[in-house]
Amino acid sequence: MKTQTIEIDEDTATALEQRAGERGVTVPELVAELVTLEAGPVDAEAADIAELDRRWSAFAAQDSVAANDDVVRWLQTWGTPAFRSWRKR
Repeated sequence: MKTQTIEIDEDTATALEQRAGERGVTVPELVAELVTLEAGPVDAEAADIAELDRRWSAFAAQDSVAANDDVVRWLQTWGTPAFRSWRKR
């Protein structure tokens, strides 16, 4: 792969390095991804959309959904005498 050097200011370089680190990619990989995203919307395959619709329908059909605070409180009991299985809480 042929590479090229591009000059940018220090603040931009720092921001790119930080964002790349947060995403676990290199700065060149991040820039390539940003350019791809900027190029326009990506066409999704019909099968991918159908799978997402199927998953959403399955989620929406659940009898109950737990609030985040309830899950956090339950997780905090792990390894303690207060722990109960999720179904027996």
